[in-house]
Amino acid sequence: MDLHQLRCFVAAAEELHFGKAAQRLQMLPSALGRFIRLLEDDLGTRLMARTTRSVTLTDDGALLLREARGLLAQADNLAAKFRSSGRKQAATVRLGAIDSAAAGLVPMLLQDFRQRCPDVTVQLIEDKTIRLLPRLLSGRLDLAIVRPPEHPDKRLELLFLLHETAVVAVSDRHPLAARKRVTIADLAEQRLIVPDRRSRPHSHDLTAKLFAEAGLEPHIAQIADEKQTIVNLVSAELGVAIVPKWTSRMATRGVRYVRLATSDMNRLPLAAAWTRGTRDPMRDEMLQTLQARLAHYGREA
Repeated sequence: MDLHQLRCFVAAAEELHFGKAAQRLQMLPSALGRFIRLLEDDLGTRLMARTTRSVTLTDDGALLLREARGLLAQADNLAAKFRSSGRKQAATVRLGAIDSAAAGLVPMLLQDFRQRCPDVTVQLIEDKTIRLLPRLLSGRLDLAIVRPPEHPDKRLELLFLLHETAVVAVSDRHPLAARKRVTIADLAEQRLIVPDRRSRPHSHDLTAKLFAEAGLEPHIAQIADEKQTIVNLVSAELGVAIVPKWTSRMATRGVRYVRLATSDMNRLPLAAAWTRGTRDPMRDEMLQTLQARLAHYGREA
């Protein structure tokens, strides 16, 4: 029996649904089932009664669930204690951020944080939300600026920060490049470049929602994974894209960013995430800086 097997069991026991539990742990349902079977073999007892329609706990499973929660809490607290102790000596914050936040919010945050903690080193990792959250859970990141997930992991704390407004990226040779503002109706006949939904659900869905609100169908011509790739495709005149405002801070030649007419849906949420129940003085200092200056950052979004 190991801690990973116990985490798999607790997730499945709390959700009573292997698919939801696997999603929570960022793993495949088949792998989750394998770890639970190994745990049952180690303990020599059935912990769950599984059918094609339902999952229920046996008496031994219910008993183990109560004990396992306490064991995992002790293990997490012990790990957090030593991480905190080591990090006081290292004076380093490992910060993750999605690309638009790395271009817009993070430079302002680090400037303010450096005034409060000039001797602290910040290690910045830029990636997508779906890759940053597992790094938080594994202890490889201390704090992350992400799009809040649709189904947040219960082991994470999330603090809503602000909404980024969206703009339209067009080639500087495009007829819309001379406009100060465009509407969704202006984009009705345009070839759209959108991000892949699996990796960027908020950004992908924003285009669909804005067009649905206008009673129009988007003409999606290209799907791309990386924001920088999308902007490069716009530069190559392969289409236009609806992107977060801070994307305009990414240096790409031949691209103009035009304001999009105001809409309640024209917003992308941004949140800070960290591991629940952990103490980290350096991370908490950065969170305090973030909260103290949030109104200022919001005016720039």
